[in-house]
Amino acid sequence: MRTSECGNGERDKTLHTGLEKVIQRRLGRHALGFSALHETHQAAHGLRDEILSHIEPEDLLNAGFIPEFVGRLPIVTTLAELTEDQMLSILTEPKNALTKQFAKLMAMEGVELEFTPDARRELAAQALKKGTGARALRGLIEKLMLDVMFDAPDNGDIAHVKITRAVVRGESQPIVRRKQDAEAA
Repeated sequence: MRTSECGNGERDKTLHTGLEKVIQRRLGRHALGFSALHETHQAAHGLRDEILSHIEPEDLLNAGFIPEFVGRLPIVTTLAELTEDQMLSILTEPKNALTKQFAKLMAMEGVELEFTPDARRELAAQALKKGTGARALRGLIEKLMLDVMFDAPDNGDIAHVKITRAVVRGESQPIVRRKQDAEAA
């Protein structure tokens, strides 16, 4: 791979590793020799967030940030990645939850929208894989709903749309119930 193809990910990894070392040095958690290898391995597997939670502005300076930049940061903090359960709650619990937003948009066209619990869980799992937090949820739902939202206004006989796990995985189409089918049932 050419160096021009390296994205920010490689640079970010180096920054985090360097920043972690600066924080460990300040906290007195560094070691030499073979124990340093073991400690580095542990930091990569779980202690990384704990180490970064002790960040101070002086650590940023020692890691190479310029004082003028660090001085303009009123607070320095770290964020933890969202869990699957937290992603699931973003989909369903808030007043303006994503599934509620799309259900409301579909209701404006006279269509009831339903996401099965398995579909919501699959959406959360896929969003975690993308690693971009709640924005991944919105992107996944928008991609999933594009055809349905395009067809619903033109096709006035759609009464209900059901999104299942298979739909989220791309293995099938949304289950559409027509108005004449709903009246017959």
